[in-house]
Amino acid sequence: MALIFVTRKIPEIGLRWMKEGGHEVVVSEKDGALSPDELKEMLSLRPYEGIVSLLTDHIDGSVLSFTPQLKIVANYAVGFNNIDVSALGQARVTVTNTPDVLTDTVAEYTVSLILSVVKRIPEADRFMRAKKYQGWSPELLLGSDLTGKTLGIVGAGRIGSAVAKRLSLGFGMQVNYYDINRSESLESEIGCHYYETPEDVLRTSDVVSLHVPLLPETKHFLSAERLAMMKPSAYLINTSRGGVIDEKALVEALKKGIIKGAGLDVFESEPKLARGLSKLENVVLTPHIASASEETRNKMSEMVAVNINEFFLGHIPPNIVSFQ
Repeated sequence: MALIFVTRKIPEIGLRWMKEGGHEVVVSEKDGALSPDELKEMLSLRPYEGIVSLLTDHIDGSVLSFTPQLKIVANYAVGFNNIDVSALGQARVTVTNTPDVLTDTVAEYTVSLILSVVKRIPEADRFMRAKKYQGWSPELLLGSDLTGKTLGIVGAGRIGSAVAKRLSLGFGMQVNYYDINRSESLESEIGCHYYETPEDVLRTSDVVSLHVPLLPETKHFLSAERLAMMKPSAYLINTSRGGVIDEKALVEALKKGIIKGAGLDVFESEPKLARGLSKLENVVLTPHIASASEETRNKMSEMVAVNINEFFLGHIPPNIVSFQ
């Protein structure tokens, strides 16, 4: 029915479903993200009507010069800051994403990252592997407790709320949160406290977890000024998008003890890190894998295929970001 280009191999189930839907599916043979020039070169080779994109692909209006038949971009991600939705919308190109499916997986990972940082687990692992362990000591690698402490959630959407519930109900943490929309259901469920400004959450929390999308107004949301508002005993966690933190300012904050530690799964200029970040012992760094479970990645692949198949059947795709 349609010619589909997949910018990088995704789990087989989605590819199979699109083929069973009657589509010809071409998958990039490069084992890595395509550069903008590589993407445009690939799109110019054949008259693709659909693109399955990843968060590492920048899709803007310029791609239409290389694939003027384009009708849909199905993003294999929840976020879509990699796509110029406005430009594609003006060209009557539909954009879809894969929401909801990541919520539990990312929430579980966020809790794991918090525990790794406050309990110093990766640091302890390195200590053991370096054969530094000489026996039990009362002050060896002291971490922090979560029970009775305050969790600050910035962005109480699906994932932020799921993290709040796990740490409130499972660890007895008090939850303070900020969001542009107040969640009375979350407040009634776990007794959390709403603040009208993110600054109040930063000042009052022992662990701050960021769950905001990367938009022009959230770029470097956590600046040097806001980092200085946090407690010197506080930890910062980010599993949203790297660009919401000024990484250079974060490196200085970690070096100078402005905050106690950080756990980061996303970075401002992935895969590059801010200078000096990887040398710090009080930060845990992981390679953008918060949603990396077999179950979730397979489900994302299924959702992409359903969005593509439904669109070319003339139906409204179930996960629309922009529909024309």
